[in-house]
Amino acid sequence: MIKKHLITCSVILVSVVITKLFICSTTEKNSPVNKPHFGNYITAVASENKGYNFADETVPVSNKKVSKRINVSLRKHRSDEETSAMLGRKASKLFPIIEPILVAYGIPEDFKYIPLVESGLKAGVSPKGAAGWWQFMPGTARTYGLKVNSGKDERLNLRRSTIAACKYLRDLKDEVGSWTLAAAAYNCGSPRIRHAINKHNKGNYYLMSLNRETAGYVYKLIAMKKTIEKPGSIVNQRYLATYVNPTELLTVN
Repeated sequence: MIKKHLITCSVILVSVVITKLFICSTTEKNSPVNKPHFGNYITAVASENKGYNFADETVPVSNKKVSKRINVSLRKHRSDEETSAMLGRKASKLFPIIEPILVAYGIPEDFKYIPLVESGLKAGVSPKGAAGWWQFMPGTARTYGLKVNSGKDERLNLRRSTIAACKYLRDLKDEVGSWTLAAAAYNCGSPRIRHAINKHNKGNYYLMSLNRETAGYVYKLIAMKKTIEKPGSIVNQRYLATYVNPTELLTVN
């Protein structure tokens, strides 16, 4: 009698276990699984790649010509890894000095890339007579308060020349109407930019007919920005750890 009872209990227990296993299996099969949506990932990456701007002014990459020029400029900058690494090392030391001055004068941070494009962060003198981090010509430098004579050349002083550049850029923006055009005017002068504005391009740099150097100038700045700011770059690794007091930087002796 006891034996029969044990057999009956065993059968009941096995039945219960099998039933539970079946229920769990069915539940897992029918329940939604939180898998990553690959389509959303592609959209996010595409959106990131298309999110180009300069000085918070959008780059119209929907225009095929603009998109092509952006890509060409990026390839040129990223193909030379050695030069990019060298510029990154210099930028990591100098950006902490340049950035607070730009902020103090209300200049968009993206203008810190001008010295990279203009001089490669070398405070030398060009064959045309431009000199320093911001490549000022002697006349423009004097106009904006820098001493340039046989005994002293303040174009070679990073802090003072950056202050002068900020004043110059504010004037350029007032003259040509946008920060993107101010960057272009930094390269060729405001008269040429004003002359190039017409009813067809409506002052849109990317649609304007300009000389070859100026037409590619802002693209170079954007490519430099993307190259220097990419994840893992030397600038991202180093320069954020450096603190510079803006008040000290703006005190000119």
